Amino acid sequence: MKGNWPGGTMRAARITGLGRTELATVPVPQPEAGTVLVRTRQVGVCGTDLEILHGTSAFLQDGRITFPHVFGHEWYGEVAAYADEPPQGAPAVGSLVVGRTMVPCGRCDRCHAGRTQMCAALSEIGLYGLQGAAADYVRVPVHALTPLPPTLPRYAGALIEPAVSVVEAFERARLRFDDRVAVIGTGTMGLLAVQFAHRYAAAVDAVGIDEAGLELARRLGANAVHHADAAPQGAYSLVIEASGAASAFTGALRMARRGARVALVGVAREPVSFVPGELSLQGVDVLGIQHGISHYDRTVALFAQGALQAEPLVAEVLAAESVGEAFALLERGRSGPPKILLDFGG
Repeated sequence: MKGNWPGGTMRAARITGLGRTELATVPVPQPEAGTVLVRTRQVGVCGTDLEILHGTSAFLQDGRITFPHVFGHEWYGEVAAYADEPPQGAPAVGSLVVGRTMVPCGRCDRCHAGRTQMCAALSEIGLYGLQGAAADYVRVPVHALTPLPPTLPRYAGALIEPAVSVVEAFERARLRFDDRVAVIGTGTMGLLAVQFAHRYAAAVDAVGIDEAGLELARRLGANAVHHADAAPQGAYSLVIEASGAASAFTGALRMARRGARVALVGVAREPVSFVPGELSLQGVDVLGIQHGISHYDRTVALFAQGALQAEPLVAEVLAAESVGEAFALLERGRSGPPKILLDFGG
């Protein structure tokens, strides 16, 4: 079933310049071969979007983003229509889906080698190359959707995109049942990582600077919580750095014991100083975690099974008209639950 592709106009939340946002009226995207139109339900607003607003995003600085920019890369919704006859097994019109942020070309040598995350012609929904989902409708390639079960817990659809990177971190770091894990940061990524490690590792400690965030980490399964200045040194076989603070990288190295793995999920923009030889002498593996493009189905299952919880992480759900307030909340910082969602009512 193709469904009826709507015409006319729709609402879209846009960043129009440094520090400026609006809810604009724009045309509904037109059908293109191989695409599907999704009616957006909810969109997460995160630090990556805030970097665009502030003009510090690398995508803005290298010209891949221009204003006005419809953001929205953490999202879910329901299938509204297909541009042409959908392939066998495609999600039915009216069913819930989550969009994969990264959309590889499928043609370059990296895609052919199975390294689609490193695609030479990559596009990212809501970041560059493809309009974001902070709108009534978003048009995406059919292959960039993952079905959601109708019984998925509330808000989980909007948390799947950040969660896939957490799953990638534990996959790349070869999580073991006997690992003692430290998670640095109590934002969305950090709290998801605490939940994952609580389920699959021997123990997990949370490290951060926000007391309410640390308490939330404890409620979500952390065996112990530590202020960043007082975390145990040389105590962990796996450290997940999810804060994005530059100083947290050197902190993670201090917390890692000999032979440990350190996975960097947070994206720090400032340089730090450390002694490279210490990595060799201590036998520490350092892993840069870009995204988890191959983990969407697995991550949906984690939320459906209750291994990951979304609702405790959500601080505010705001109507689409409150896009300015959503960014203001991000700029002020949050204590405790980190995630802010925009609701488009789909």
